[in-house]
Amino acid sequence: MKQTQQNVAWQENGSRSYLISIVMVAVLGGLLFGYDTAVISGAEKGLQAFFKGAADFQYSDFMHGFTSSSALIGCIFGSAVSGFFASRFGRKRSLIFAGICFFLSAWGSMEPESYIMPQGRASLELLYVFNAYRVLGGFGVGMASAICPMYIGEVAPSNIRGMLVSWNQFAIIFGQLVVYFVNFIILGSHANPIYDAVGKIANWADCQWTVETGWRYMFGSECVPAALFTLLICFVPETPRYLVMIGQDKKAEGILARINGSNKAKEIIRDIKETITVRTEPLMTYGFLCIFVGVMLSVFQQAVGINAVLYYAPRIYEDMGMKDPMVQTVIMGIVNISFTLVAVFTVEKLGRKPLLIWGSIGMAIGALGVALTFGNPSLGTVTMLSIMVYSASFMFSWGPIAWVLIAELFPNTIRGAAVAIAVAFQWIFNFIVSSTFVPLFNMHLTEGDDFGHWFTYVMYGVICVLAALFVWKLVPETKGKTLEDMTKLWKK
Repeated sequence: MKQTQQNVAWQENGSRSYLISIVMVAVLGGLLFGYDTAVISGAEKGLQAFFKGAADFQYSDFMHGFTSSSALIGCIFGSAVSGFFASRFGRKRSLIFAGICFFLSAWGSMEPESYIMPQGRASLELLYVFNAYRVLGGFGVGMASAICPMYIGEVAPSNIRGMLVSWNQFAIIFGQLVVYFVNFIILGSHANPIYDAVGKIANWADCQWTVETGWRYMFGSECVPAALFTLLICFVPETPRYLVMIGQDKKAEGILARINGSNKAKEIIRDIKETITVRTEPLMTYGFLCIFVGVMLSVFQQAVGINAVLYYAPRIYEDMGMKDPMVQTVIMGIVNISFTLVAVFTVEKLGRKPLLIWGSIGMAIGALGVALTFGNPSLGTVTMLSIMVYSASFMFSWGPIAWVLIAELFPNTIRGAAVAIAVAFQWIFNFIVSSTFVPLFNMHLTEGDDFGHWFTYVMYGVICVLAALFVWKLVPETKGKTLEDMTKLWKK
């Protein structure tokens, strides 16, 4: 009798535990996204010292900047082709391929010699191979960054879709926090290299292990979550909307019934079939503004400068005179994850636009606070708090909410291609911000001044204000709307 009642309840309301289980597997892709992009923050100093020891070439600061950011090149290409992969091979198989890229990149970054080249001997050839592995991992990150939110958005009921897609951003920040801890534990009692006035390592006895081995363990640690994600994603279903697009209506209805209940599943299938008259439509079917809004959400999410802080956090705290910058980085990771939870639990109540606007204002205040106080020893605490305000404001707004909107903003028939374009722009601007931060930050008008510190954060603050105005004027509120409603919205 009890089993019969459970079956009736399942048929009427669906299984929330089933929905949560497949979403949790999908958000592992977000965790790997965060893990892969933040692992460089702990490894880059040891990696730099390792390649500075090469005998056949001189490892310049420019080369190190490129090497630290090379994964982002793969991210650009991975996100650009994600629409093709998602439409041609499906969301699930594309994520499996991304997981394989993650694993191979982690292993190859740890052992770029691949048991072929001389072990532990830095060379230009080894630098090329290392960057190739990092680009491969970036390719997986780029694909996952576009397809994971798309996957979650396409399986989630409309009344909790924003919250579930926000969990993907939580997973990204959690992945970054995990790797901050992992890097901290791996480093242990060992030190990062410190250079003297002539550019030689001044603390070789303390940092030898870090330079020769430590950075390898940091990159290799990603093999564990990458293998777990690749295995588990094999057991989740394809998204119902993709199944309808390829003519597998019955299979799609069965999945929707398990998530929403039988009656609701029939209604959703009807709505999907009304909007998916063909597999795809031309990209500009719904007008230029539809694509422009999606692209600019991605551009502003990166142009506000957050990844310059996330990627170079230990260096920033070291420049501020902090004794243990890795500890400060971990603290920032805890703050970030706490404020990401604010977005997760308020996005369906407050809506997308209010969170973005208030987050932009908070970021502007934090950025200007850093600009006015950085470099003043007596105001070091204010500088650190301003960075925390800046970062926390991003985490409850642009961090998760931009992904929510990108996942749900576009009509079904152009979603794959439109998301790919939007996310590609996100990674392009991520690369621009990450690669220009150090030169801007170290810019001087006169010898010894702090013009670069002031100018960089003032610029980010102004961009935050522009982002708030953009959201207020152009971004539609999607709270409570179905993905099929997007077709009607943009047709207007």
